[in-house]
Amino acid sequence: MYVPAHFAPDDEAVLELLAHHGAADLVTMTPDGLTATMLPFIHDRERNVLLGHLARNNEHWRLPVIGDALVIMHGPDAYVSPTWYASKRDHGRVVPTWNYITAHVHGTMTVYDDPAWVENVVRRLSDHHETGRAEPWSVDDAPAKYVSGQLRAIVGVEIGIKRIEAKFKLSQNRPAADVDGVIDGLRADGDDRSATAVAQHRPS
Repeated sequence: MYVPAHFAPDDEAVLELLAHHGAADLVTMTPDGLTATMLPFIHDRERNVLLGHLARNNEHWRLPVIGDALVIMHGPDAYVSPTWYASKRDHGRVVPTWNYITAHVHGTMTVYDDPAWVENVVRRLSDHHETGRAEPWSVDDAPAKYVSGQLRAIVGVEIGIKRIEAKFKLSQNRPAADVDGVIDGLRADGDDRSATAVAQHRPS
């Protein structure tokens, strides 16, 4: 990944993304070529692994992996209009761009066709995403027989993390007045998540 110095996040920012990302893209090279599946992962920081699950009917988990797996994680992303820049009014030498947060996680993929292992991951994923809701759902809210059937329809996947490349491109290379314009423009577009990311990572 090409990461200019001003777009390189610190380790804590990367860990925050791993803890609070949305669904990610699992990409592997197989004898059939590149294969990709979007799925949620949970980051086990203590073991330095990503944990998730795939549908049993998805052939992805059956295909031998050549080399490392790649998990592409996404944070907020947004189009940035040059009309938001104060620099446009000053000299006009501005162009559109795209702001985004991403991390490429490289590692060894292991498949677990084990209902107990998968149930643990499902519970952890559910608890993680239900935390903070007024009425959080729990696996135990569903009938045990139904849960058992659902678990038989999926397999677990673990990515043992070897390295992470991350890029937080959030207008850090623009003058302060332009950054203010980007934040205001994103909020006017209703994209508070991207605006907050720019504000949190603006140069001090």
